[in-house]
Amino acid sequence: MMSLLTLFTQQGWTVSFASPALQGEHKIDLTKMAISEHSISLNCPSFDDFIQQQQPDMVLFDRFMLEEQFGWRVAKHCPNALRVLDTEDLHSLRDARHRAFKQDRAVTEQDLKGDLALREVASIYRCDLSLIISDYEHALLGNTFGVPETLLYHCPFMLDLVPSGDASKHKTFSQRQHFISIGNFRHEPNWNAVLWLKTEIWPLIRQALPAAELHIYGAYPPPKASQLHNAKQGFHIKGWAENAKAVMGDARVCLAPLRFGAGIKGKLAEAMLCNTPSVTTSIGAEGMCTEDTWPGAIAHSALEFAFQAVALYQDPALWHQAGERGEHALQRFDKRQLAPALINHLTQLKNNLTAHRLKNFTGSMLQHHQHKSTQYMAQWIEAKNRPLES
Repeated sequence: MMSLLTLFTQQGWTVSFASPALQGEHKIDLTKMAISEHSISLNCPSFDDFIQQQQPDMVLFDRFMLEEQFGWRVAKHCPNALRVLDTEDLHSLRDARHRAFKQDRAVTEQDLKGDLALREVASIYRCDLSLIISDYEHALLGNTFGVPETLLYHCPFMLDLVPSGDASKHKTFSQRQHFISIGNFRHEPNWNAVLWLKTEIWPLIRQALPAAELHIYGAYPPPKASQLHNAKQGFHIKGWAENAKAVMGDARVCLAPLRFGAGIKGKLAEAMLCNTPSVTTSIGAEGMCTEDTWPGAIAHSALEFAFQAVALYQDPALWHQAGERGEHALQRFDKRQLAPALINHLTQLKNNLTAHRLKNFTGSMLQHHQHKSTQYMAQWIEAKNRPLES
C-alpha cells in the first residue's frame, strides 16, 4: 500500500486516504506525503456526501471487504471513476489453506471455492481491475475461477533497488550473529510459525548451536507470545522493531516457517534487501522465486528446517551464495520497471473504461440490484441505527 501511495503522489496525483479503522500506535503520518487523511464510517450515508465531494477519477479499495462495504456507493455516486481492488493477497486462499492445515490434509477444490471465495471473486468481478501480488494467485484466479485476464494485473512488491549507499556496507558473515523471525503477531500464519519454532524447530537448532539466539520481532505481541520468551533457551520475544531493516541486517539467518498463508512475504523480500539468507517453506517462497533459486533454503519438515538453518549459520560459502541469489531474485521486484507499467495500464484503462466495462458482463450482472445484498444489508443497518423520530 505504501508503494502504491508513493507512486501515485510521484505522478502528481492528488491522493486522499479514507479509512474506517481506528488509528493504531504505529500508524504512518500520510500528511507528510501530502496525502489527505479522512475518517469514514461503515454502513453510514455520510460516505455518500464524502465521495461526491471528492469526485475521484480512481478509487482503490484495500482488500475485498472494503469494496463490499463502499463499492456500491462509489458506483452509484461516481460511476465514471475507475474502481481498482488491491487484493493484497487472496484471503480465500489463505482461509482454505488454514482450514486444511487444521485438519492435517491437502487443500481441495471444495476448500478453494468456499463462501469466502464467492465473496472475494465477486468483488474482483465488480471492479474494473484487481491488483494481484502473486503470480501463483494470478494463475489460480484464471485457471480455477475463470476470471478474465482483462480484470487482473500482476503487481508484486515495487522495491527501490537503487542502494542508498554502497552495497558493501551490508554486514559480513562474521559481523552478524543470531537468527531472526519477524511478523505481525495478529496475523495467524505468523503466530503459528512462532509456535512451530518454539515447540519443534528451535530445540533442534539450539541442540546443534548451544550459543545461538533467536530474536522474534513483530507488532502487537499478545501475552501468550510474551510468555514464550526464555533467555536460557535463547528464545527471545522482542516485539515491535523500530527499524526492521536494521535488525534484519544484524542477523545472520532469517527463519520464516510458514505452514499456511497467501500472497508474497514482505519479511522475505526485506531479508533479500539486507543480504540476509532465509529458510522458509514452499508457502513462504510462493510467488517469489523457485526452490532451486531461493536465497537460502526451502524446507518441508521441522527436522529439515533446522538442518538447513544450521548449515547456513555455520558455512560462510553457503551463506555468501545465498546472498548472491537474493540479489538476483530481487530483480523481479524492481520499481523502475514495474511502476511505469502499472501507471500506463491504469491510464489506458481509464481512457477506455466504457469499452472495458462492456466486456465485463458478469461484473455488470453483480452490480444489478437483485445481486447487491451488501448494499441492502448496509442500508438495513443504516435504518436500524437511525434514531426513531418522535
